[in-house]
Amino acid sequence: MDNILEIKNVTKEFPGVLALDNVSFNIKKGEVHVLIGENGAGKSTLMKILSGVYQANSGKVLLNGDEIDFSNPKEAQLAGISIIYQEFSLIPYLNAVENIFLGREYKKNGVLDKKRMKEEARDLLKVLDVEIDLKKSVNQLSVAEQQFIEIAKAVSINDNVLILDEPTATLTNQETKILFKLIRNLKEKGVTMIFISHHLEETFEIGDRLTCLRDGQWVGTEDISNLDEKKIIKMMVGRDIGDTFPERAESVKKDIMLEVKNLKRNENEDYINFKLKKGEILGVAGLVGSGRTEMARAIIGADKVLNKELFIKGEKIEINSPSDALDNGIGLIPENRKSQGLILGLSVKDNISINSLDKILKKGLFINKKEEKKRANDLVDDLNIKTPSLKQAVKNLSGGNQQKVVLAKWLGIESNVLIFDEPTRGIDVGAKLEIYKLMNELVEMGISIIMISSELPEVLAMSNRIMVMHNNKIKAVLENNDDVDQETIMYYATGGEEYDRAT
Repeated sequence: MDNILEIKNVTKEFPGVLALDNVSFNIKKGEVHVLIGENGAGKSTLMKILSGVYQANSGKVLLNGDEIDFSNPKEAQLAGISIIYQEFSLIPYLNAVENIFLGREYKKNGVLDKKRMKEEARDLLKVLDVEIDLKKSVNQLSVAEQQFIEIAKAVSINDNVLILDEPTATLTNQETKILFKLIRNLKEKGVTMIFISHHLEETFEIGDRLTCLRDGQWVGTEDISNLDEKKIIKMMVGRDIGDTFPERAESVKKDIMLEVKNLKRNENEDYINFKLKKGEILGVAGLVGSGRTEMARAIIGADKVLNKELFIKGEKIEINSPSDALDNGIGLIPENRKSQGLILGLSVKDNISINSLDKILKKGLFINKKEEKKRANDLVDDLNIKTPSLKQAVKNLSGGNQQKVVLAKWLGIESNVLIFDEPTRGIDVGAKLEIYKLMNELVEMGISIIMISSELPEVLAMSNRIMVMHNNKIKAVLENNDDVDQETIMYYATGGEEYDRAT
């Protein structure tokens, strides 16, 4: 099989950071090439060089034997290389047809040829074996459907190299199956794909070959058939990482830290009632759309509700806004860290300090810069946040390190309850283990955690109790013991009532 891409001695530096260090490997025509590595390994930087977002400081890239050096993404697209990011670039109020042909619309007699664009979009989606309502605006479609539009748009421009950056991060299991069917369909048509993922099981299901980067350097390229999960993890972290999860913390006290009573967001929903014990990790499981995130947002006052009663350590509290939640020591580490958990343009120091400014004021008027820097430095060290300095803009950090900055922001205050919404989404196996260990340390300190997760192994490994939601209703609260498994959780998550293990 011929090489479609050859990456030779590519180096990329940013101020204070050597993102890529003399990286070399090749991509074969028509393969699904999996690219793995811990957060900050250089994967995204390399893909941005291939797609024209960044330019390398040295080295070269060959496309079909010809050297390329794109100055912008449009040049890369015209040459046959497209990238689809986790954060889509679609216009939400336009429909699929308008998004697919955005910037290169067909015209007839000086006006838009809507009929031709619609016909070509329909034919394209048919070839991809994807069904989408072409009349609906993108914001009315599911995440999976939006992703299929991005893929259709990329394929309509070229059919050489398609880069998929964490494509399954926000998809359900069923949607992932549909995506993989589409990827196999594209592969049969000769499209070469680079597939970035932190889910190792996906590597074996969809990949042909795998390349691993670590600390900006090439570690190795192997046929998937020659690898197993342990070998891949060792390539990523440079050592045997041992168990994927730490031993579950057994720090639960009898005291009730948080009680939620009669929480009701609208007339069509049931009341939500539950208790969270001191030092407990309460896992919250359920399918996408079950109401888990909405419940968390209602608790912290981010969304309006019809009714809500909250008690911290037995005392009734009023929370009508996230600011009230902050004052009462309740924090949310949101699912979408970039849009809801961080201010991307601000520095690491500023993001860490933002929740605790009142604690570092000098004479109640001015920020004590020395104290702010010390507190931020301590948290960076405690959480092992990889950043060249406290002044680094948080947008330049890897996903795992961004997640740690969100955590640091909440550790800077005296928290009673922390709500983790998909705490390890989009981060690598090494960073996951660090966050799991941190969660155990937090509950051992007496902090209580609500952990919302779609990863059932994560829920089973980390939770003391498991609350299962379906259709905005609590279907079951289970003691996490040997009688509870993924099958039990899925039974309730899909709407089951009394579970009989014998059936």
